[in-house]
Amino acid sequence: MRFRSSLLFVSLATALMLGSCGGGKKTNVSSTTGWKYNDAKFGGFEYQAEHEQETGPGLVFIEGGTFIMGQVDEDVMKEWNNIPRRVTVPSFYMDETEVSNAHYREYLHWINRVFVSYPEVYRNALPDTLVWRRPMAYNEPYVENYLRHPAFSDYPVVGVNWIQANNYCAWRTDRVNELILVREGIIELNLEGQQDENNFNTEAYLLGQYETTDGRRPQKDLFTGDNRRVRPDDGILLPRYRLPTEAEWEYAAMGLIGNSYEERLTNRRIYPWDGHIVRNPSKKYRGEMMANFIRGAGDYMGMAGSLNDGGDITVPVKSYWPNDYGLYCMAGNVNEWVADVYRPLSFADVEEFSPYRGNVFQQKVLDSEGMVVEKDEYGRIRYREETAEDILDRKNYRAGDNRNYKDGDPISNIAIGGDWTSSTESNTTTMYDSGGNLGSMISDRARVYKGGGWRDRAYWLSPGTRRYLDERESRDDLGFRCAMTRVGSPMSSKKK
Repeated sequence: MRFRSSLLFVSLATALMLGSCGGGKKTNVSSTTGWKYNDAKFGGFEYQAEHEQETGPGLVFIEGGTFIMGQVDEDVMKEWNNIPRRVTVPSFYMDETEVSNAHYREYLHWINRVFVSYPEVYRNALPDTLVWRRPMAYNEPYVENYLRHPAFSDYPVVGVNWIQANNYCAWRTDRVNELILVREGIIELNLEGQQDENNFNTEAYLLGQYETTDGRRPQKDLFTGDNRRVRPDDGILLPRYRLPTEAEWEYAAMGLIGNSYEERLTNRRIYPWDGHIVRNPSKKYRGEMMANFIRGAGDYMGMAGSLNDGGDITVPVKSYWPNDYGLYCMAGNVNEWVADVYRPLSFADVEEFSPYRGNVFQQKVLDSEGMVVEKDEYGRIRYREETAEDILDRKNYRAGDNRNYKDGDPISNIAIGGDWTSSTESNTTTMYDSGGNLGSMISDRARVYKGGGWRDRAYWLSPGTRRYLDERESRDDLGFRCAMTRVGSPMSSKKK
């Protein structure tokens, strides 16, 4: 349905010319037709050359490249679920640190203030603080204080499941893009006017779902002279924040720019730093732990007077030394969710460029006029999975759900015996579980997490190791950080 928002817009004819929107510049004449660009007399086609993407708040640029993804140390678990293979990861952006309690409380505060009529939105976003409880340990102080107490503000948020982490990423996208439009004078900040589903949402804004009280739009069309909204081709709005793919996370954690020279790798790393040990080898900090993890049975922080890693549980997100990309705690502190669905043989079915398992292609639910038909309780556009009719209409065939690519079907069945192949309910769960006899956790809800945490031995600090958990579950040593797609050149403007 179409509705009006009380957001106020400021009409600007020259918003596209603002250099702070990303550094793009105008060129005058088309090299194919000779017609002038950005000139109303010649049709008003708008064109920017050499546009440079703005770096979003909290992000670090990760220059992409090729690397050997997978296990770099002995597979002590004997799972063989991450056999090395060469892939290429495109450039992207990643959070400098894990998302902290303060970051997440800001999210909770916004939800509580905006969704007045939908208190369940706030309840659904709350981390599960009971993850701290153990049958034979006194952890109630963390249940009561870890999320809220200011002493833990800069510590990584935990108790957040994969679904909650994705919702945080979507919220962050909208808040960052909203502030960009405010900063450029395109809209006015109006917190009082945003309530329930009537709040600023990037996708809904681009589809024209937010109108001013007088129906005007904030951008001047060079051909018609009419006011219009910002469009994706203006380059003002940023791509969405999201969870990194497993390949992106592993690539960023290894930080191979620090031990390579002119495409020659000087040595392979086990951890996000050089060497095969977990202590700092430099003269100034010699012997100090490089990460927060459990050194041995019952030893979580060392002896009083000489704590080995300085953390009994988690530590502040900017602890120890950043890796060569400038990322903190890519090993230890807390494990981190990534976007991928877990499969033990992911390496066998992998794209060489930008690998990822978990694609579910969807379409916006729009009416005949291109307006949103349905929104969820967050005010976000509802999507639907592609139908057989959708796929038939597309010459470039792509299946809608790729989580089970070459998996979860009779051809790839690994279960022995039974009548599995004739079942109408054959899927990933029945493939791995064989009727519930094996008790497997592998399903379409199984998500990968990586990095090792404060409860883990050093083995799990290696970026090549991987584990999985149901996307609806959470732990006291599992958090997340966000990533963002890089558009345009894989090199930043500083290197061109």
